[in-house]
Amino acid sequence: MSKNKHKAHIIVLILLVSMLSMSMVSAGAQKEAADAPIKLAGLFNVTGGFSSIDAPGLNGAKLKAKLINEAGGILGGRKIEVVGYDTQTDQQAAATQARRAIGDGVVAGLGYGDTTYVMASAPIFQSNGRPFVTSGATHPELPVWVGDMFFMVPFGDDDQSYAIADFAWNDLGVRKVVIWTDDSMDFTLALSKFFKQRFIELGGTIIHEVFYQTGDTDFSAHIARLRDARDAEAVFVGSVPNEAGLTVKQIREAGINIPILSADGYDTELVATVPGPRYANDVYFSTHTYRGDNRPEVLDFIAEYKKEFGRDPENAFAACGFDAVGLIADAIERAGSTDGKALQKALGETMNYQGVTGSIAYTRPTRVPVKPIAIISVQNGQFDYLKTWWP
Repeated sequence: MSKNKHKAHIIVLILLVSMLSMSMVSAGAQKEAADAPIKLAGLFNVTGGFSSIDAPGLNGAKLKAKLINEAGGILGGRKIEVVGYDTQTDQQAAATQARRAIGDGVVAGLGYGDTTYVMASAPIFQSNGRPFVTSGATHPELPVWVGDMFFMVPFGDDDQSYAIADFAWNDLGVRKVVIWTDDSMDFTLALSKFFKQRFIELGGTIIHEVFYQTGDTDFSAHIARLRDARDAEAVFVGSVPNEAGLTVKQIREAGINIPILSADGYDTELVATVPGPRYANDVYFSTHTYRGDNRPEVLDFIAEYKKEFGRDPENAFAACGFDAVGLIADAIERAGSTDGKALQKALGETMNYQGVTGSIAYTRPTRVPVKPIAIISVQNGQFDYLKTWWP
């Protein structure tokens, strides 16, 4: 054999070995990618003023991922990993952590019990072509503000405000109310706006309205006006969780015993722990369903949460976080992919996802589900389910 032919054979052999090696590396990389966990960003205010609702939300999200994984995962066995990002009840941190999550390779984001923090983070997912599912933020305009990659687990503020207005009118016989509103948050402004609208439609009277800011701790001036409004039969408080307990405590300490009304911003243990059993009375709020519901999804969730964390779910936001992960996992399975557009399409086609907080279906273009709403009372520091309101 000539030297040239021998060289040619050697070159061909080297090329074949190289191609085989590359093929093995590529196959290995593909297998590694197929086996890698599917990462979801859990953006929550685990610390700060919203921690009493967001920390349970993250717990619920992680619990659902664990249960899915124990049942065999999705897409043929891939695990789900909820990567928690604490945004510390800070809008700048919410934006920073959203960008970090995109860099970490998450396929979707979820989280938050408040509109303000959703608006700091969800648009970043929108611009990067990845869905964001809010577990607990309830402003009905959120899908319009963010874009087509945005979906809601909960109902809108209009529905929950209508629910508590109807309850006040029909069940408590209230005809005249005072409204307090935290005017620094879109969420609380929406609550009071829709409560006022519905209460007036029913024939009720708004005696007066007062406004305060997130972080306020002294409500004595508002309490003085409330005391002077002697014909007031209830006070509606559009509040975030951190001020919920304070408003109840100070109103009751002033000797004012009319019903205190609110929405899911009051769905926090602070309503009971801050005023204590002596003052935490005649408080009524609307929130996401799960208390008092004996559906298998609810009972199983409560049992699993207690097993995992050693206590009952603190509030409905734990169930909302749980449902957000389940909703995304269901859409990934139906899409057969984690691609952003495919996942967005599958989410939009959700018709009957049976969550802990009710059935989720996007039957209207707003991407806000029509869901039942629970009315909860607080008496002697104890939370009790009263009834379910249907929109």
